[in-house]
Amino acid sequence: MIRTMLYQPTTQAIITGDEALLATWRQQSDTIVWADFSDMDPETEMHALIEYFGLHPLAIQDAQRTRHQPKIEAFDDHVFVLLKGLGPDTDEFEFETIQIALFIGERFLVTRHSSRSSSIDGLWQTVQQDTGLFEGGPDFLALRLARLSIDRFLNRLLTLEPRLEDLEQEIVTRPQDEILSELMGYKTSLRKFRRVLLYHQQIFLDLMNHLPPQVKPGRIHEIKDVYEHQERAGSLATLYYEVSSDLIEGYISLASHRLNNIMKILTIVTAIFVPLSFLAGIYGMNFENMPELKSRSGYFILLSVMGGIATILLLVFRKRRWL
Repeated sequence: MIRTMLYQPTTQAIITGDEALLATWRQQSDTIVWADFSDMDPETEMHALIEYFGLHPLAIQDAQRTRHQPKIEAFDDHVFVLLKGLGPDTDEFEFETIQIALFIGERFLVTRHSSRSSSIDGLWQTVQQDTGLFEGGPDFLALRLARLSIDRFLNRLLTLEPRLEDLEQEIVTRPQDEILSELMGYKTSLRKFRRVLLYHQQIFLDLMNHLPPQVKPGRIHEIKDVYEHQERAGSLATLYYEVSSDLIEGYISLASHRLNNIMKILTIVTAIFVPLSFLAGIYGMNFENMPELKSRSGYFILLSVMGGIATILLLVFRKRRWL
């Protein structure tokens, strides 16, 4: 599917349509177009991108791959930026990304994504309501899209903080194996967040240091703003990753502490009953030449001795603070 948005600077009018508008754009040299490609056959898509915009085939192949690290590459007449965007919003903290490719030219912005992008849809609706956004040019729209994308990263990360605080309390009050499993899932997702955000930071750092001709020099502040938000999101991902690691270690430490207490109690019980079992074993052999067997008070004496041993051991354990 190809959806297009044609902007006419003279009248400040925006026309939305499909692939047919691209022919109008090529005929009118003062217009700017935003073409959004999604869910197309790769061969058909590549043919359209080369025919209408003259994009480099290798850049198109990178954009069409299901998995490719974020990157930026400058060509003679356009800049190729490949970003990772978050998938659909969910109630759970999940790391699901989609490839978002941006091709920025002097008169065009081409976006390409394999599945629905909330950031692109949101900007598309905003531009239709505010035509002034198109006046900034394709580079301004691309940076606004990058800002919307990183804001979704930040919002997704910030939703995790209250849950981590709740888990910290649950570890102490109601420890369960499900907590450890949940924390391990968060740690895995946050590691992926960190990796992607590190790529994004490098992209916008390179863009600040080596500004291509298709991006106006006046955009340096917008680029820096996006970079700072990427950096903040990366810092949050690192912070929450470390918090998750600390909580996992804390859960394991508390579990070990509880296990040690259980083992201590079992050891004390064993230490008390070993001498008692020894005495019971001796007097349970029933040899005829055991003088205690003939004593009328032997049973009570033995019980007293066993009770005394148990009492003395308990007092010793309490004195040593083992109980």
